[in-house]
Amino acid sequence: MTSEPTATPSAVLVVEDESLVRLIAVDMLEDAGFPVLQAATADAAWAILERAEEVGVLFTDIDMPGSMDGLALASRVAERWPHIRLVVTSGRAGLRDADMPDDGRFLLKPYRQAQLLKAIDTAA
Repeated sequence: MTSEPTATPSAVLVVEDESLVRLIAVDMLEDAGFPVLQAATADAAWAILERAEEVGVLFTDIDMPGSMDGLALASRVAERWPHIRLVVTSGRAGLRDADMPDDGRFLLKPYRQAQLLKAIDTAA
């Protein structure tokens, strides 16, 4: 059963270094009607953001290889593209929405489609 988002952004950029986890997230979002872009690292995501104007949501894991992690990516995105909603995920407990940049949302892994869609819908 899929839920429909209340306000569909132009596209969601999914950033996750684990291929299977990334593909599951992409499937969840596409099933809900979102156009989706994907990247395996924060550096690759930054390159996509610099050329893709249609991104309305960044959905990123925290722990990734490369020059920055997901929290650093979210902070940089909040500064440069304040209109992009931020949803950050991790399998590590202890983070809260209040810890996210720019009124973003934190989503603990493992998550369900309804939880992901709610986090996107409530991200500022």
